[in-house]
Amino acid sequence: MSDKGEVEPTLDPMSARPLYAQLADVIARKIKSGELAPDRPIPSENHLADEYGVARLTARRAAQELRERGLIVTVRGKGSFVVEQPPVDDPGDDEPDD
Repeated sequence: MSDKGEVEPTLDPMSARPLYAQLADVIARKIKSGELAPDRPIPSENHLADEYGVARLTARRAAQELRERGLIVTVRGKGSFVVEQPPVDDPGDDEPDD
């Protein structure tokens, strides 16, 4: 749970979707919403494991999934950081309107 009184999305161990993928989706939503800002670290694997009640290996696999999606980059000895995402709201903004 966050300090703001909001309920954190819970992971569903009974779902056919693997826990690491569910956790990766939760973190991806936080990145998209701006709760986890570009060039800022995401919580450590140990913190994620404790916060969501999963094994550290599950948290590690979630981080790997996020790297594969291009949402985070991991720097050895420093942690994992949110990658700057290009805006996707306005398709076609790149081209002139003439």
